[in-house]
Amino acid sequence: MSDYDTVSAEVEHEDEIPEDHPRYQDLLTRHRIEKGVEKGITHLQGMHAEGRGSAFDYLLGEETIPSADDAERAAAAHLLLADHPVLSINGNVAALVPGEMVDLAETVDADLEVNLFNRTPERMQAIADHLRDHGAEAVKGLEADARIPNLDHQRGKVDEDGIYAADVVLVPLEDGDRAEALGEMDKTEIVIDLNPLSRSPRVAEVPIVDNIIRAVPNITAHARDLVDADRDTLEKIVEEFDREHALEAAEERIRSGF
Repeated sequence: MSDYDTVSAEVEHEDEIPEDHPRYQDLLTRHRIEKGVEKGITHLQGMHAEGRGSAFDYLLGEETIPSADDAERAAAAHLLLADHPVLSINGNVAALVPGEMVDLAETVDADLEVNLFNRTPERMQAIADHLRDHGAEAVKGLEADARIPNLDHQRGKVDEDGIYAADVVLVPLEDGDRAEALGEMDKTEIVIDLNPLSRSPRVAEVPIVDNIIRAVPNITAHARDLVDADRDTLEKIVEEFDREHALEAAEERIRSGF
């Protein structure tokens, strides 16, 4: 039996997972989701969603493919060009990349807003506190003084000075119906989703088919490289990004393994 065979998914701390484990990212993601459930941040349904994503990531080779990197660079350009960018946070996002989302928000001067399908005051507060524990100075979503049109469930509740007023919204691990509703509000949507056939990336201006634990830090890295770029440079990156190619390349990788 190898050392890898003895690694338990029920480790107490993620530092116990060896980084050279062939399924390191999968074990890390699973561990963070489990801890998120324990903390009241992640809903049990989020574990099922993560399982589906894990299967697609395995087929992608658990790496950021070139088309995803192009999408992440375009996402950085959109966020830097935005007048009012907002990063949407649900339970899985809060569990998987809390510090990374805070870092991205600071880099592109964006707001963070909590938005949940299974919404309770306790869970909203727990996620807001969790983000503050990871460096966030302000977290929106608790006021919920506006509503996305034509969306009756809890994810329709947003802050008027947050997602409702945003021109560019990063909506990782998003529900398809809310992605469509935000698109109908003429917002530029950046979606992170491991399934290129899902409704959310299909309606996004920038579909990023990548694992969120790779995608968010990579968007931040691109934003730092581009932060001093002039507007013409950023607009050229946005214009040259081919969303259809990004979806087709991801689907081809999943189907072929190449």
